[in-house]
Amino acid sequence: MRTKLLLITIFAFLNSGVYSFAQSEATFSINYTSTWSQATHPHPTNNFPASAHYSKLVGATHNDQVVFLEMGALASPGIEDVAELGSNKVFFSEVNNAITAGTANSLIDGDNLSTSTGQINIPNVVTNESYPLLTLVSMIAPSPDWMVAVNSVELIDGNGGWKPSLSIDLFPYDAGTDSGTDYTSPNMDTNPPQPISGLQGISPFSNEKMGTLTITLESVLGNPDVIRNDLQLFPNPTNGPVTISSSFMIDSIEIYNVLGAKVYARNINSNRYNVDMSGLNSGVYLFRIKNSDGSSVVKKVIKR
Repeated sequence: MRTKLLLITIFAFLNSGVYSFAQSEATFSINYTSTWSQATHPHPTNNFPASAHYSKLVGATHNDQVVFLEMGALASPGIEDVAELGSNKVFFSEVNNAITAGTANSLIDGDNLSTSTGQINIPNVVTNESYPLLTLVSMIAPSPDWMVAVNSVELIDGNGGWKPSLSIDLFPYDAGTDSGTDYTSPNMDTNPPQPISGLQGISPFSNEKMGTLTITLESVLGNPDVIRNDLQLFPNPTNGPVTISSSFMIDSIEIYNVLGAKVYARNINSNRYNVDMSGLNSGVYLFRIKNSDGSSVVKKVIKR
């Protein structure tokens, strides 16, 4: 059985200069871009599966009182079904039980990917400060019990602020429940089951990543009592100028690029302010706007 542990490189950004506030609600988008192919993972007998694909990318947002999968630990029945069959019924039951128990707050039911390369996009993943962890899993198919996954990714940084973005290179896992050694090996139950382990560099996989998971903060709302629905940023997209307008007093703004680097910061003390982004590169930026009462909102702006 494979024993080499999976190494996941997590690039987490924005380690300072953010604000936190009680029970903020954050909305994230998730993108998985797969690069798994015969070129990146050459099969030793040139038998890369013609039907190579991924099952649905599924998961949950949760707290640290529940673990849905853990590298070096045994797979749950739900994870076993995902890894062996691409079936999510039992895993969804595990997540729903955690939601009932108060240790998770949302079930993530993303799309599948019908080819080995391409993208899975999951918009509008909403969570709050009580559930700052993210777990995701998808079957590598066809396979005995292989999968890509992340376990309990932290969405809040050490200062209590939501991370604007994370980029995670994904590598293959063996769920430890089937002893097949090739993509189309017949069912060979592993008895007793073995801990989840990494397959990076183990045939039929190379040392290359399977793909990259990108998690992007789309918006943040504070306590419902202080949410301001009249905040406007326009034009968006923009070629440079952006006007921030609201009926409440804006204390300050900070602008971050998608790598989490702060590119602009101003104290304002006004309900209207103009920002010139003409000197910034084209791309997606996150405006963190702090209200005079301490609440804050994050808005996404696209610079052409």
